Amino acid sequence: MQRLSYIFLYPLILLFSRLTFWILYRIADLLYIVIYYIAGYRKKVVRRNLLLAFPDKNDSERKTIEKKFYRHFADLFIEMIKAFQMRLPQMQKHFVFNNVELLNNLTSAGKDIIVVGGHYANWEWVFSLAALTKAFPIATYLKINNPYIEKFMLKNRSRFGGELIETKNLRKTLKKYVFQDRRFILGLLADQSPQRHKAKYWRAFFDTSPVPVFTGPEELAKQYNTAFVFMKINKLKRGYYSVDFELITENPTEFENYDLTDIYIQKLEQQIKTEPSYYLWTHNRFKHLNKMPANKKVVVK
Repeated sequence: MQRLSYIFLYPLILLFSRLTFWILYRIADLLYIVIYYIAGYRKKVVRRNLLLAFPDKNDSERKTIEKKFYRHFADLFIEMIKAFQMRLPQMQKHFVFNNVELLNNLTSAGKDIIVVGGHYANWEWVFSLAALTKAFPIATYLKINNPYIEKFMLKNRSRFGGELIETKNLRKTLKKYVFQDRRFILGLLADQSPQRHKAKYWRAFFDTSPVPVFTGPEELAKQYNTAFVFMKINKLKRGYYSVDFELITENPTEFENYDLTDIYIQKLEQQIKTEPSYYLWTHNRFKHLNKMPANKKVVVK
């Protein structure tokens, strides 16, 4: 069945990915109507998230954000498919890295790098960074049940260079790179919700009560003494994005526990508030709100 699913999906993906952007965005317009007005995909989650994140906005303002988000969400799905057939020159026209020299300068100075960002704008096209950096880019993924689709996805996303590592194998891979004295850039999107019983740190997201946050990027930065860089993806217009990198520190061990995580979350919040409709509101980010374990010592700021 898994092989049959792949045999069915593969030609469809190739067919749609070869269509022009103009045609694909007409499809996205129809897809928006289906997922928003007909299916109502995760609409309750989106509305609760927006209410918790922006209690100061009225219903009409949040509704405007909601509709604009679903239009962007439909575009994101189409752009993810289009990426399978985009050659590097076309990708670099639509997805521009404004200051990649920041990363290359850090690499030249002998620093490994951890880049942190959020599920904002179009994070799916970031893999084209591999063609521009001196260090070896690494990203993580969660295992896909269908091995045929997984192999296809891994091959496609690493075609410009870099490596995709299953999350459970990340630390082993980093140890190998350190042992080989091979410079790496590890990209992590750490803004979603960790499992409640595994959370080490709880803090407010926007102005809510504390929720669990991922601390892995900070822990890895301190363990391997890497530079810690924030990645800000900007949506310029439909189908066009730019990326700005911002150095947080070259010396993560100088920071108290969870201070780097706080800085990262604050920068992400600031970006989302500037244009909230481009954030991934379908994720149930506040599902553990007011559920902090009473039988476990958890740090809260």
